[in-house]
Amino acid sequence: MMAPTTPSTSDFRHALGQFATGVTVVTAARGPGRVHGMTANSFTSVSLKPLLILICVANQAQLLPLIQKQKRFGVSILREDQKELSEYFAQTVEDPEIEIRLGVRYRWTETGTPLLGDALAHLACKVVSEQAAGDHTIFIGEVESLDVHEGKPLLYLCGKYRSLCT
Repeated sequence: MMAPTTPSTSDFRHALGQFATGVTVVTAARGPGRVHGMTANSFTSVSLKPLLILICVANQAQLLPLIQKQKRFGVSILREDQKELSEYFAQTVEDPEIEIRLGVRYRWTETGTPLLGDALAHLACKVVSEQAAGDHTIFIGEVESLDVHEGKPLLYLCGKYRSLCT
């Protein structure tokens, strides 16, 4: 019998890469009329009563202190034709010129939560719980408002963007 081995980070990433996910951009205000966004696939539903979701944010992410301070965040679920937006928000550097070229638009909820315009779905959330977990922080958000639009989701599987065939 072989002795068990401790999985490496690359083994872990490879294994979890087998799980197809949708792609979201999590947003928070970073000043009057200014938004910081981060691509995330660490997003899931938690509860129907009350309506709760969770996101995971890396401890070194610029988004972390914004959510911790404001206790609010938005989640925009991307459409299959929004791969470029996912790639842009996956970077740490924000560039207004690139945002203009990509047609990035934001809309704001009554509570001041920014959401990415033209996404497949939007959820505006109020933080109800925060938990440190390894190199990330888990936020549980109560959904204060949401909307859904027609279209198909952008998917991510095995390190590549995918679309539904149906």
